[in-house]
Amino acid sequence: MASCLIVGCVSCSISYKFNGASIDYTQVKSISISDFPNMAPLVYNPLSQRFTEELKDKYIRQTRLQVLRENGTLDLEGEITGYDLTPQAVREDALASMTRLTITVRVRFTNSVNPDEDFEQSFSAYREFSSSNTIEQVQDDLCAEIIKELVDLIYNATVANW
Repeated sequence: MASCLIVGCVSCSISYKFNGASIDYTQVKSISISDFPNMAPLVYNPLSQRFTEELKDKYIRQTRLQVLRENGTLDLEGEITGYDLTPQAVREDALASMTRLTITVRVRFTNSVNPDEDFEQSFSAYREFSSSNTIEQVQDDLCAEIIKELVDLIYNATVANW
């Protein structure tokens, strides 16, 4: 009596995208990113340009989308609405030992392929710094960190689709 053993192999395929993007490149070819003007009451002059350029760079580095000034399949526009300093950690002498810098950006996202994904939303991020420093001493570094966080939040909200 001979026995026959049949071994079947089942394969599965799991696809990971390390950039976090979930884009159907057969339908979505481009993204237009308008300049984000600084409409905040307090103005840090380089903020608008630095933010807009970092946003564009993120999509260039992390996707295969063509970045345009206008008429993209996806469209991002908005404005910087807040650049706020607030005292934190008040000491017993009623002076703040820390100050918080918060930047807020209002974003309008349009997806011409899937309009259900359109949104208008505000994004905020902050960093705290010692009140022994002036904002002029720390704002370049703080803004770089905050801009990176804001860009990541916007990127995740628009094309990551986790």
